[in-house]
Amino acid sequence: MSLTRRQLAAAALIAAVPAVAASPAHAAAFSHGGSRRTRTLYIAGDSTAAQKYADAAPETGWGMALPFFLQQTFKVSNHAVNGRSSKSFVDEGRLDTLLAAIRPGDLLLIQFGHNDAKAEDPTRYTEPWTTYQDHLRLYIAGARARGARPVLATSVERRRFDANGTARTTHGEYPAAMRTLAKAEGVALLDIQALSIALWQELGVEETKKYFNWTETEQDNTHFNPPGAIAVARLVVRELLRTRVLASRDVRRLDDDIPESWITWPQPTA
Repeated sequence: MSLTRRQLAAAALIAAVPAVAASPAHAAAFSHGGSRRTRTLYIAGDSTAAQKYADAAPETGWGMALPFFLQQTFKVSNHAVNGRSSKSFVDEGRLDTLLAAIRPGDLLLIQFGHNDAKAEDPTRYTEPWTTYQDHLRLYIAGARARGARPVLATSVERRRFDANGTARTTHGEYPAAMRTLAKAEGVALLDIQALSIALWQELGVEETKKYFNWTETEQDNTHFNPPGAIAVARLVVRELLRTRVLASRDVRRLDDDIPESWITWPQPTA
């Protein structure tokens, strides 16, 4: 597969924008002194991270819980959208919109893989070791060209167990392809796939139902309810600390219980 005309144009635009060089003045602008502006953590991803609205409750994207763990020096701008892959997010112009807003010192957290694997849908499908990595490079280059920091996150795992109660992986080679790309590009990697499947294994077959969108009318093993979204957001922030993308002074409440009532679902915008 080759990149589309839109993707090639986006890549050319990214290449044309001079990268913001790191300098003492630039570092000082984002120091933890009183003059430091609020930084933004942007999320590019799919339905597992996305903002949900009142018509979808209690389904909850983990991005909705992320602000609970960040100090007020960070705000979250959640651009994740249901059903998108690394390819369709670009093709629909969503990466262009995000990059138009991002600023030096901001973070771009990139999680795709769930929908990249949909081989039956050419508008979303990417191949793990070729076009998937090609598309992720567009996000990385775009963030860096604007002085922002890209961060890759492997896809959070679905709830799937075998007959022996062993949690099973569902994302094929996409997590490995992302890990390899992160190393090659020198990008911080949050291994949410590995951490989440370990958590599901620890919780077990029945207890994990309390973290996914299981209701009287739906048995959803992909999307989360409030406890699940909070648990995954906690994993994300712990990984941001482990990889030194964030410092301890940037986070809060990592060891606290977060009330489910803090999750709210606004009405859809017109």
